[in-house]
Order: sequence, then C-alpha cells, then structure tokens
Amino acid sequence: MSSTKGRPSPAPPRPRTSGGGLELVRPVAGVSSRLLTKAVRRVEARWLAQYGPGKDTGDIPRLLAAFALAADRNDVVYVDDLIPRPSLRLSQHLLDLIEAELITLWNAGESQSHIVLPAIASLRQVRAAIEQRFQHLPGAPLLGADGLEFLIEFAHDLRSPLNAVLFLAENLQQGRSGVVNGLQRRQLGLIYSAALALSSVASNALGLARERDYLEESEPTPFSLTEMLEGIRDIVRPIAEEKGLALHLVPPTIDLRLGHPLELNRALLNLATNGLKFTHQGSVSITASDAEGHLVNFSVRDTGGGINPQSEEALYQPFRRSSGDQRYTFSSTGLGLAITRRLVAAMGGRLAFDTGPTEGTNFYFSVELPPA
Repeated sequence: MSSTKGRPSPAPPRPRTSGGGLELVRPVAGVSSRLLTKAVRRVEARWLAQYGPGKDTGDIPRLLAAFALAADRNDVVYVDDLIPRPSLRLSQHLLDLIEAELITLWNAGESQSHIVLPAIASLRQVRAAIEQRFQHLPGAPLLGADGLEFLIEFAHDLRSPLNAVLFLAENLQQGRSGVVNGLQRRQLGLIYSAALALSSVASNALGLARERDYLEESEPTPFSLTEMLEGIRDIVRPIAEEKGLALHLVPPTIDLRLGHPLELNRALLNLATNGLKFTHQGSVSITASDAEGHLVNFSVRDTGGGINPQSEEALYQPFRRSSGDQRYTFSSTGLGLAITRRLVAAMGGRLAFDTGPTEGTNFYFSVELPPA
C-alpha cells in the first residue's frame, strides 16, 4: 500500500503484509514517498547501530532527510542549503546506502519496480548534481587523480625542510654549536618533536598515496639490527627527554641479518613515535629478540593509557575519527599504523597488539631475517 512519489498518503499505511505493503515507519518531514522514508530510516538505524550515539552520528539523520527531500522533489537545493555542507565523500556514501536499501526492499517484495526504479533514478540525479556542484568549489582540483599527485608533491616538499629542522635542532640541543642553557634545550626539544611529528605525517601520507605495500628492494640486503635500533633511539630520544620518559632498547643476540632495512626501520620508527606520543609517564621499550629458525620478534611497548576496545576494529583505518573517550589515547588519523601494517605485511609478518588501560600497549610482529 505504497503511494507514488509526490502524492501524499490519504491514510496511515498498514503493517507489512504478504501483499508487499510497507511497514509503518517514522515519517521524514516533507517526504511523501514512503519507500524513500523507509530506506532512509533503515540507513539511519544501521548507522547508529554501527557507530553508536555521538557528535558524528547526530548529524546523519539531518543529512539523510535532506537527500530524501532532494530525491522526492527532484530538487538538489535541499542539499545545497545544508550548513555546514557535507563532504562529497560522505554525500556519495550516504546516497549509496539509501540506494542499497531501496534495492533490498525491492528484492524483499516490499515494493514494485515502477516505484523503486524512479526513486533510484532520482537519487542518482541528486548524486550527479552534487558532484557537479563540487567541481566548482575552490578545492575541487585537489580531488581525484590530480589531488593524489598534489598530495605526493606536497609530502615531498614538506620532508626536505623538516629534515633540515630536525638536523639543526638536534645539533643545537646537543651543544655542538655552543653552550645552551636548560630553557633553550627544552625549547629545542619541542622544536625537534614537532618537526619529527610533521615529517612522520608527510612520510605516511606519501606512503598511503602510493598504496605502498611493496618492498623498495626486491632482494634482501645485509644490515646491522643493533645499528638500526640505535638509530631509531637517537631519532626519538629528544621526544622522550622532553616528556621525561625512559627509553629502553633491547637488541638481539645475532646482530648482522639479511632483510629489508628501509621498511623495517620505517615500521619501528612509526611504532616508537606513536608510543611516545601517547605515553605521559613511564617508558617506551623497543625490543628485538631471536626466535626459532631465522625469525626475529620485534616489540614496541609503552606504559600509556591503552587503546579503547571500541576503537580496535578501526585501528588500522586511515583517516579514522577519534572515539572521544578521554580514558584512552587513540590516534585521530591512523596513518602511521595503516602504513606500518602494510610494511610489516610486505616483509612477510603480521602486526598485532595487546593493550589495556593500566598495562599500556604492546605492538609486536615477527619477520624472517637470516643471519648475514
């Protein structure tokens, strides 16, 4: 007992029957199509069930209602009037979800093709209009392939001056250019920490843009594990000193190995900076230990606040949103962990972790590194 699009229903709809009628659902203001209304309410309910209540979920019903109005009345102005305007990616995602629900209702026999197909066509017209409007925004050139190229160039341009800042700050902090007092040393430590964080973000963004899950060198090369770990320690030591954290390093028994030092160094550096970033007291430990055969076990353990269990599923997703729970520490973007997992996988390992609000977090993995 569904009405055609644009015609108000003269009476409340009946509960669903074998005849294919639609269940009674909470109406969407201004939307006459009961089919669109039900699809929107189903998307809203599933979104809430997946992400839970919160500031990011609270705006979804308003956006869904605007898309339903635009499709119901064939007028994208209902989306244009949204303040703030949703991102193109979110708009496309929500429209896809609504269309998927329409198809599900059709397959379940709750509506007929002469009602479903025009609703889908209207949604696609809304999508096309939204995408066309985004092309005229100032940031449109940053989208698509051109945006990817811009991101790569941007990351490259950032890394060179940041490396210079790191080098100069470390030299000054160590007194290689003259005596520095305590206050100056602390300020140089802050400069170093900030530059290292920016450099890491640039490197991770570059790796993500290139979808880097491959090895720079196809053949393993000999390298010193101890020298690599000491290099990582020297890089992150200013951060630890600034925060008053102990930094522990445990090298393996067998030092010279065959492997991929560039990827291994990058993965451990990401984990070490992450641990220091989210640890406010205690220590961060970087450990490499010999295991069975040619395996080497790597571990980066911190004494921070742990990771929110509700966020663990999205831990390796780049550009994730924070859970907002102040009892735990959780990166807001996830670039470092997303790239680290790819690097570890490229070396034949698997990144895993243990965590708890009182035990901190321990990231660990094993890779095969035959003695050189």
